[in-house]
Amino acid sequence: MFDVALSPAGAQIALATSSDEKHPPENIIDGNAETFWSTTGMFPQEVVIKFQTLMRITNVHISSYNVKKLKLEASETEDSNKYDTIAETELEETDSQLQQEEIQLGEKRAHSLRIVIESGFDHFVSLHKVVVSGQAMHH
Repeated sequence: MFDVALSPAGAQIALATSSDEKHPPENIIDGNAETFWSTTGMFPQEVVIKFQTLMRITNVHISSYNVKKLKLEASETEDSNKYDTIAETELEETDSQLQQEEIQLGEKRAHSLRIVIESGFDHFVSLHKVVVSGQAMHH
């Protein structure tokens, strides 16, 4: 199992509901927890990570600030708008520490992963790093 959501591994950001020039959504898949994607404005906010191929994913680790409710959705086909919810979680508020949320999925198939931030502890939330453990499905 390795992190299939890294940009060197071919992962891309397919969509994000907000983008700040200084803190673009690509920052969540660059492998660096110092860089981040910051959301602007209202909820929900979402970001879609598209993998190079269909993946079998087992867990997702998210480093963030101020995220309250989070939902993960997966799509199994490359061009589908059909997403299934695979996890929902509520995070604890942390003062100056990054939130470290480990979401176990068992085994799910995903060609892309949509992270929906349904609410936050503040108007602005940030995602610093998303690690998706998995491996490519072999046909």
